[in-house]
Amino acid sequence: MKRWGRGLLWALLVLVVAGAIGLLGLQRWVGSDDFRSRVQSQAERMLGVPVELGRLTVDAWPAPAVAVDELVLRTGAPLTAQRIELRLQLHELLAGRLVVASLVVRGADLPQRGIDALLAAMNGGTGRSQDGAGAGQPSGTAGPPLLLIARRIVLEDVTWRNLRGDATTFGADAELDPQGLPQSLHLAVSAGALQGARVTATRRQAAAAGAADAGAPSWDIRIAHAGGTIEGPMTVRLPQGEETQWSLRGQFETRNLELGALRKGASGPLSGRLRASTRWSAKAASTAGLAQALVSQSTFAVDDAVVQGIDLAKAVQTVGLSRGGQTRLDSLSGQVSTRGTAIVLSNLAASSGALSATGDVNVAASRVLSGRVNVHLAAKMVGKAVGVPLVVGGTLDAPTVTLTRGAMVGAAIGTLVMPGVGTGAGASVGEAVGEKLKGLFGK
Repeated sequence: MKRWGRGLLWALLVLVVAGAIGLLGLQRWVGSDDFRSRVQSQAERMLGVPVELGRLTVDAWPAPAVAVDELVLRTGAPLTAQRIELRLQLHELLAGRLVVASLVVRGADLPQRGIDALLAAMNGGTGRSQDGAGAGQPSGTAGPPLLLIARRIVLEDVTWRNLRGDATTFGADAELDPQGLPQSLHLAVSAGALQGARVTATRRQAAAAGAADAGAPSWDIRIAHAGGTIEGPMTVRLPQGEETQWSLRGQFETRNLELGALRKGASGPLSGRLRASTRWSAKAASTAGLAQALVSQSTFAVDDAVVQGIDLAKAVQTVGLSRGGQTRLDSLSGQVSTRGTAIVLSNLAASSGALSATGDVNVAASRVLSGRVNVHLAAKMVGKAVGVPLVVGGTLDAPTVTLTRGAMVGAAIGTLVMPGVGTGAGASVGEAVGEKLKGLFGK
């Protein structure tokens, strides 16, 4: 028995030494310039863009993995990653099959322009053979790129930059189906405008997507941020066949979102707790174009709202000469329509004690404001109940309100007849007169 035990021990020792020698040899081969050049060429053919690889290594622990350091994709706005690991399934590897268990990306910098350039290169044919098959795939077959066949993708300290260059850093963990689409996703934003936001997405059953979206992948989305939640379904149609555009649509319900805490370190024009129902859709040829093509319709209400930059009561009392300040409201409601970065606020209704207001406001892509608000003050504020029309101007960061031309004439006359009280009353009457005399007073 001792002889058998000694023999088994020597056999295991030989296997360990042989494995260590084999691993060292594999590491030297993988780390060689020749192997790196081969992998780089294969990646360039598959992706259709120039690729630069730093160091390639093979790790045995905690799972067999091939790692790439300092990856750069030259897409005009380069896509970079400090380290990428392809972790392999051990039992599949022992059976002679190369199956990626997980893809880990660390320290990546992903500008949206670079992402669009990469997708265009991959879909434009530069990364495919003439018969339409992907590089490295049999002729006549189609499949997702190598990065999407992993069963799991883990992103650590990844930074995405929008077209304006604004950065958002996040981490994510996604389980993928055989087609490379997420079955589940967990994402947490660690830096940027939405710092602290947490996103979860769960794949919906085909029947839950509805007849209109039959065959299109759908997810239930939940975003927890700023003390509130945004929840609802989202459907995505990917470019395929004759369809060359991305298509998204969904319906979200927003509950108790604190507007003043939405953007870390930045104060917005409005604070309060938001409740809203939103339908939205977008269709574009690129992922970046989706933001410009986004169309949405919402009904909303804000509890305990505070409008920054405008004191409506003082604006009325000083016939629009007051600047700055804030307006506290018990309630604010209305409708919001967006098209790209342009926003239209309609059917606005606000109230706060002796003050109430209605109106419509447009927000241009340049953040310039335009519109009109009718403010009504009770008698205890100006001595007589009045309604004064104000023109909204300026920008989101520095809004202004002034009287319409007709109201200005009425205010001037009212001030002469009855200083103080006559100002607001005259402005109200002057607006009615101005509507009939637009040729004299303008709009």
